[in-house]
Amino acid sequence: MTSNNCIFCDIANNKTTTTLLYSSEEIIAFNDLKPQAPQHLLIVPKKHLTSLNEAKAEDSLLLGSLLTTAASLAKTLEIATSGYRLILNTNAQGGQTVFHLHLHLLGGRELQWPPG
Repeated sequence: MTSNNCIFCDIANNKTTTTLLYSSEEIIAFNDLKPQAPQHLLIVPKKHLTSLNEAKAEDSLLLGSLLTTAASLAKTLEIATSGYRLILNTNAQGGQTVFHLHLHLLGGRELQWPPG
């Protein structure tokens, strides 16, 4: 399922070139264009879901795969032991700017709280 004019759908469908750091049948991951930490990846399901609000019970395995993929990538990036943060923004006031569900994986430096 895709949505017209969605940059993440275009990346998932090879319509836009970007360097993928991870790719499976369900998920892709790549560096954020505007990194907020030394390591800042976007982990994106290939299935178009506008936000977490659109997810249904049948998406539970996909949502779990996003989290386990993030943990695996943190290990690959060697930030799992020192620590990392996962962010899932939902809708405009939640900070979402691309309306295709995705996780931000940030690490490589000490992250402050509160975040925003």
